[in-house]
Amino acid sequence: MHFSVFLLLPLLLYLPVPVTCYSDYQCDSINTSTGNYTANSTYQSNLNSLFSALKSNSTGSGFAAGRFGTVPNQVSGLLLCRGDTNASTCSSCLSQIFTDILTTCPLYKTAMMWDDLCYFEFSNQDFLSSTDNLPLDTQINENNVTVDQTQFFQDTAKLMSDMASWAINNSSKFFATGEVRNFSNKLSSIYGLLQCTPNLAKSQCKSCLQSLINQLTIASEGRDGAWLVGPYCNIRYDTAPFYDGVAMVKVDGAPPSPNLAPVLPSGVNDEMINSEQNQANIDSFLISLSTLKAATINFNESNKLGEGGFGAVYKGTLPSGQEVAVKRLSQSSSQGLEELKNELVLVAKLKHKNLVRVVGVCLEAQEKLLVYEFLPNRSLDIFLFDKERRQELDWIKRLAIINGIARGLQYLHEDSQLKIIHRDLKASNILLDSDMDPKISDFGLARLFPVDQTVHVTRRIVGTFGYMAPEYAMHGRYSIKSDVFSFGVLLLEIVTGKRCCGSFDTEMSEDLLGSTWEQWTAGTITNIIDPFMDCPTNEIIRYIHIGLLCVQEDLKDRPRMSEVVIMLGSNTVSLQVPSKPAFYLRRGGGVSCDGSHKNLVPVSQNELTISEFEPR
Repeated sequence: MHFSVFLLLPLLLYLPVPVTCYSDYQCDSINTSTGNYTANSTYQSNLNSLFSALKSNSTGSGFAAGRFGTVPNQVSGLLLCRGDTNASTCSSCLSQIFTDILTTCPLYKTAMMWDDLCYFEFSNQDFLSSTDNLPLDTQINENNVTVDQTQFFQDTAKLMSDMASWAINNSSKFFATGEVRNFSNKLSSIYGLLQCTPNLAKSQCKSCLQSLINQLTIASEGRDGAWLVGPYCNIRYDTAPFYDGVAMVKVDGAPPSPNLAPVLPSGVNDEMINSEQNQANIDSFLISLSTLKAATINFNESNKLGEGGFGAVYKGTLPSGQEVAVKRLSQSSSQGLEELKNELVLVAKLKHKNLVRVVGVCLEAQEKLLVYEFLPNRSLDIFLFDKERRQELDWIKRLAIINGIARGLQYLHEDSQLKIIHRDLKASNILLDSDMDPKISDFGLARLFPVDQTVHVTRRIVGTFGYMAPEYAMHGRYSIKSDVFSFGVLLLEIVTGKRCCGSFDTEMSEDLLGSTWEQWTAGTITNIIDPFMDCPTNEIIRYIHIGLLCVQEDLKDRPRMSEVVIMLGSNTVSLQVPSKPAFYLRRGGGVSCDGSHKNLVPVSQNELTISEFEPR
């Protein structure tokens, strides 16, 4: 047998807190069924031994995590007691929760249960190798906030932010309690609590907590108390005290301010785009129409950089001398204003070297203008699909472009305070700076994605065929794995110099994915490599391999972007064998990768077709 336990911290004693209030559980995995074990089996014996060892080793810290046994009967587990419990209360809570979880989730190989004072999770899957804060459970009070909700959630968010800072810098348990005092004449205080598992790095704890804080306003549904809890961090607030002792962090109630609460994009709720908070955020970026007219010489055709899905883009120079690109939405576009606001609110919150930076916005006299940094080399497609300019993209430049896009997507999906699905990643939305470094642009279709969800379903299919993942194009199901699919298509385009959609001059033409797969299985993959590149064959074949892993039909088979970044950066990481990708066959035309319209018959291996399509 093998057993390992890590991060056992010194004991901090607090007064006992009665076990009351919340209790919840989940049997089996949120993503896939892990099956059941049989009574008196090796797995059950390992589970019992694991819990006993974890409980014993958590004395003094309230936390332990580890594994017991060997595959296929190895059990991984994690337990955590609330930071203000003493050893006796912690032990009692854990004993009770283990008894309850075996009764509530009988013979399940994966289960988790949490109540007011402790948390326990176990699985036959090695979830300890990741710090994803899943599954995430949200519990809310029955009563709505009876005072000014804007001020209430601004002050609650400020409290959570201050508590997070205190917990990370002052507590070995990454734990803090807090109170907003003198909130209003109707409500005396708001009480808060948050905690991370102490095995996280400070930066990981900060990111985990910030992700929950960003979701708090929506997840709480306007109630006067809520608790967002996952295995690695949790936050909670209430208008009634629920912890023992004096608050570690105290905040005085403040007047309403749009900058205190996190601004959440419209992807979670379309009505949010018109909310007071979002409007305040937009106001801070306003640039006058007269300024932009002067910058672009009244939108002169000589300054026109190109035509996008919602209108034209112009080069301009602001009075400060800063060069900018001005996106001018078509006045006939009924949906343009919403996309513009969505892009502004999203991108203003995102800071990464591989994302385009927003400078400002103008909403005057029927004009809808978005202003962002000017990138002199314009978009990737201008180089990649032109026989002459493609020669400027040697293998070193293409490597940098591929890796930069991958890091930008990883930030959107996993490293930013918000979890963003781009939904329209393609060559024309990758802009290049003076050094040919890539920046992901055009967030008009992007959506904030709740951290506790893996897949979202929409009836409004938007984006560009050829880059669309099959589950999204056919069923409206999108996730971070949809963007991974688009990245795989883009990677193959960069390597081959061919558009994803192939040609449209034949009765039936196969797209890039189909032709790549044929060459891969035939052992002739070098036939599709762009002949303009002088590159190491083994290295480029590895990149094609990674691209094929990203475009597999089953989204569960596609890697996450963090895994893609690792694979791209190391020749020693072993790669799985890819399965046949999803691809489309087109009869008599289609929708080209630049978004232009042709008659389209999308076909997958099961020959399902799209019933609803709203193109860029």
